[in-house]
Amino acid sequence: MSLSKRVALVGVDESDQIGICEGKTALQLHAEAARNALRDAGLTLADVDGLFTAGPSVMGLAEYLGVQPEYMDGTTVGGSSFVIDVEHAAAAINAGLCSVALITHGEMGYSARRGRASRGMQRMIDPESAMAQFELPYGVGGPPSVYSMAAMRHMHQYGTTHEQLAEIAVATRKWAQLNPKAFMRDPLTIDDVLSSRWIAYPFHIYDCCLVTDAGGACVVVGAERARELAKQPVWVLGSGESTTHQSMVNNPDLTRTPARYSGERAFKMAGLTPKEIDVVEVYDSFTYTVLVTIEELGFCAKGEGGPFLANQRSAPGGDFPMNTNGGGLSYTHPGMYGMFLIIEAVRQLRDECGERQVPNARTALVNGTGGSLSSTGTLILGAD
Repeated sequence: MSLSKRVALVGVDESDQIGICEGKTALQLHAEAARNALRDAGLTLADVDGLFTAGPSVMGLAEYLGVQPEYMDGTTVGGSSFVIDVEHAAAAINAGLCSVALITHGEMGYSARRGRASRGMQRMIDPESAMAQFELPYGVGGPPSVYSMAAMRHMHQYGTTHEQLAEIAVATRKWAQLNPKAFMRDPLTIDDVLSSRWIAYPFHIYDCCLVTDAGGACVVVGAERARELAKQPVWVLGSGESTTHQSMVNNPDLTRTPARYSGERAFKMAGLTPKEIDVVEVYDSFTYTVLVTIEELGFCAKGEGGPFLANQRSAPGGDFPMNTNGGGLSYTHPGMYGMFLIIEAVRQLRDECGERQVPNARTALVNGTGGSLSSTGTLILGAD
């Protein structure tokens, strides 16, 4: 059954602080973002009967917020989790299991490095998993080392260049310069990217996302409730989710992602094509993540992501506006970034983005990526 236009996003916001929030906890960031998003929707915690999150226990979160939800979802599949949560919330609302779904995120990606969260990759991975057996012993563990293998294969197979990856970082930084909340706003050139220090070949430091603290939240309600609220609803026109592997060693094709499946489902449900999308918000853990995602979603042919995004096409003033808040590369990235894609897409469709507003934006695509290019969630959103 199609969920198209049966539900709407009616409230979005970040936590009170994003960037470096030392002295706070992740749950505080959840709570701040929840309060702010509900305020944006014209609702309160008393209205919430569905609670969704990724990372912490949904029971612990409910306790902390002081709510008693009738429906809970703790799906945790990396950075795509919150995008997928919107589809799950839509299904729950459509089934009559809840009426006001609150989806929250909070992570101390920067500050926790000094605390117990810095205990090492080995402690966070199931010792019986393929990653523990066939990746970690050979020095493959952190995201840069995993994503770099995929990027190198794409470069070998399709001729993708360092300069093409750098184009993405520079275009994204130009959007960040228009966003007062962005963590990195200094000018950035392609030469700056190419001369910056290596992290894991072929990634320079500016090919890699930030590590920050941040929280974000969104509120999903049914169509009837959405029309009763003061702010313009942003409709879920289409959605899809998929996974093809967990460990990179079991990835069926290093140059592909599950977005080819989740995107196809979302476009089909929405009855739209890539050419009909006005604003694109895709996960940018690395510049390569952006390039391969654009290909997988059908905005260009396989292997043509580099030429497609050349000449600052996705920067302000270009004809392919993408990651308009500055993305995970320059705005914020606490660990799982998908929530912030949703927040920006909703703001663009509400015409709330000030200097970075894309003119006449009526449709937006959101695509979150989790794990080692392992999971994706895709949303097609639309304004009345």
